[in-house]
Amino acid sequence: MPAVRRIGLLGGSFNPAHDGHRHISLEALKRLRLDEVWWLVSPQNPLKPTRGMAPLDARIAMARKVAVDARIHVSALEKDLGTRYTADTIRALVERFPDVCFVWLMGADNLIQMPRWHCWTSIFYTVPIAVFARPTYSRRALSSRAARRFARARVRRTRAGALAGRRPPAWVFLQIPAHPESATRIRARSERRGQIRETSG
Repeated sequence: MPAVRRIGLLGGSFNPAHDGHRHISLEALKRLRLDEVWWLVSPQNPLKPTRGMAPLDARIAMARKVAVDARIHVSALEKDLGTRYTADTIRALVERFPDVCFVWLMGADNLIQMPRWHCWTSIFYTVPIAVFARPTYSRRALSSRAARRFARARVRRTRAGALAGRRPPAWVFLQIPAHPESATRIRARSERRGQIRETSG
């Protein structure tokens, strides 16, 4: 009987993808004992404006350049599945790949805003979740509405390696070495460079 694959799901706009995404993915592979991490590049995040969003194909191409690891797979599965919301995407993947143990991966900032997501509690009941610390967000994340709502389902970080095989709801909060990069900072730098070129041209 073939071994069950353990796959982490990292969703987002990836506008653009950067080393911070890769950093979280590599930490997830190691700490959660995953076989792969799938980057689910969203056609359009419902909570983000369309203005300034690069075309999907361009974001996927950039993500593939950044991933640089055979265990990290970049995809537009959300487009293929025809789903718009994370809860629906995860449910569709679980149904399509019944022999895979999925884990949803996200930063502490997303745990804070998770109650704004469509059917957010269903995500906790569908797959285990790994939350990664981010500077300035971690304390608020651990006292957030989502953390309080599922406090009894929190798993000790020393047992993170078995998270993929746990029955949801189950989530873990992991402290990892901080990485300074973010898509917001990259876009801000690009805008500043564009302004400099305009004023000096």
